[in-house]
Amino acid sequence: MSEIALPTRVALVGNPNSGKTALFNALTGSRQKVANYPGVTVERKEGVVVTPAGLTVRLIDLPGTYSLRARSLDEIVTRDMVLGKLAGEDAPRLLVCVADSTNLRLALRLVLELKRVGRPMILALNMFDIARNRGFEIDLDRLSTELGVPVVPSVAVRRGGTRDLLARIDEVNSERGLPQGLVEAEGNWSEPNAAELRAAQREADRILDAAVRMPGRPDSITRRIDSIVLHPVLGLVILMSILFLMFQAVFAWAQAPMDLIKSGFDGLGAWAGIVLPQGWLLSFVRDGVISGLGSVLVFLPQILTLFFFILLLEDFGYMARAAFLMDRIMGGAGLHGRAFIPLLSSFACAIPGIMATRVIASRRGRLATILVAPLMTCSARIPVYTLIIAAFIPARTVLGWFNLQGLVMFGLYAAGIAAALGMSWVFNRLLWRRDPSDPFMLELPDYKRPVLKNLALGLLQRGQIFLHRAGTTIFAMMVVIWFLCSAPPAPADATLPAINHSLAARIGQAMEPVLRPVGFNWQIDVALVPGMAAREVAVAALGTVYAIEGASDNSDELGRTLTAHWSLATALALLAWYVFAPQCAATLGVVRRETNSWKWTLFLFSYMLALAYLAAFVTYQTAVWLGAG
Repeated sequence: MSEIALPTRVALVGNPNSGKTALFNALTGSRQKVANYPGVTVERKEGVVVTPAGLTVRLIDLPGTYSLRARSLDEIVTRDMVLGKLAGEDAPRLLVCVADSTNLRLALRLVLELKRVGRPMILALNMFDIARNRGFEIDLDRLSTELGVPVVPSVAVRRGGTRDLLARIDEVNSERGLPQGLVEAEGNWSEPNAAELRAAQREADRILDAAVRMPGRPDSITRRIDSIVLHPVLGLVILMSILFLMFQAVFAWAQAPMDLIKSGFDGLGAWAGIVLPQGWLLSFVRDGVISGLGSVLVFLPQILTLFFFILLLEDFGYMARAAFLMDRIMGGAGLHGRAFIPLLSSFACAIPGIMATRVIASRRGRLATILVAPLMTCSARIPVYTLIIAAFIPARTVLGWFNLQGLVMFGLYAAGIAAALGMSWVFNRLLWRRDPSDPFMLELPDYKRPVLKNLALGLLQRGQIFLHRAGTTIFAMMVVIWFLCSAPPAPADATLPAINHSLAARIGQAMEPVLRPVGFNWQIDVALVPGMAAREVAVAALGTVYAIEGASDNSDELGRTLTAHWSLATALALLAWYVFAPQCAATLGVVRRETNSWKWTLFLFSYMLALAYLAAFVTYQTAVWLGAG
């Protein structure tokens, strides 16, 4: 086989918001796959494209960067891939530097850095049609001569807009050939040098002045929109309105497909009950496999709804503005400006919230957000809150306006928000310190019309990531929970529910001495064990423990039973516990996947467990002291 027929690795590299991913999607279409780079959580996109000359190209979309002097985890991956030093990855044979034609200043400095690496390179001027319509005059020949690399215009969102780029890849390959091995780069790229950066920027500015004539004033549309959306008061009102719409959509829009998925798995479970004999096999298939997978897939509509808004706002150019507006608020707690989207989505479910931390470039910022996102009040807590509040809190009006039950519910939500911000503040002072030389900096891109194809591909990829990365770990944990609640089987002459004879019950009884100071009995402890699979399972577990037939479907009857067995102090302590308690198995599985570390997963579990115990202890002891015991 001739060498030209071998797959050629070509890396796309460029500044954030340069349209690099849009170009990647235009070139590869559906012929792409998404995974993580070996040993890190940075996303890796690779696709296949065939050039007009028949060259098969494996195209790699690298994370955006402004310089090879990397600081964030994403930039380190890009630097090491460009230098051919990323473990487990072959070096690219050709670099395609993608630049926004309307904003070339920082892009040209990156081109000059990439030239020092010594690999063949092409500069692709993306959004060339937009630049021309706005009055930019770019002398392609002069720019190519000054830089010493081929320059080709491209329009990623237009059919045929990538034809010239593919043709130029063929030309570079035929004229120079593409290297097979590692190219040694000059300089130490891990240690930034301010003098070198300033010198590179001066040279980039000189080339820009020589080859590009810019319009007399900036884009008026972008300027007019920014005068509104970046206003310190009106901008926050607009942002809150958008977030409210997202918040409502994650619940409202996703509810119908979630109900459909749940009904489908309920029907599948019922079918299993008909075709399989009673026993362990039926319990494993229906309660372990079907229920386990159903509890995972039911979150998919929420995830797709959330990422639809994220991708839409990112494509439009608004997400950077939202992060800019929120940075001061989030920064006070040591969080990155982009953390507000993951924390918001965690009100629906911590799983999409944790996955949404990928919009945060900084590894520390991403990790801090992952560690506090489960403290936000997810929708799975609502059945537990509603059950206990309805049973123990009087439905009366206070202060003439407010429903007492509603105030308690609001207080639980507020407690979760305060805890998330407070723990982030603690983490940033005890676990790590935010580098004062690394302020929140971002470039505000021009507003652009979203591309439906990019949105569709992005949603497809996010769905696949969720199912592949979360499904396997979650499924394994669900099987473990099922086994604990099902083994050993109850004796034939048993009069108590089967769960009372299970390993879960034994665990609950073993936990009772530890949890008695917070007011919990062993029956509550039993409910906490299967509640690890999903929080709302605790309600059904309590109904089973107290041997009320159909209690999980009759909250009034279960509520009356709880008031007969619990004190008000116990009920309040359980509410406090659920504000802070470690997340369900599904969330822990996603934390493990996103951090690529059991250490941080166990740390999250441990600190939330400690917070839950402390909150429940203080609540219970205070309530008893006040006479509610």
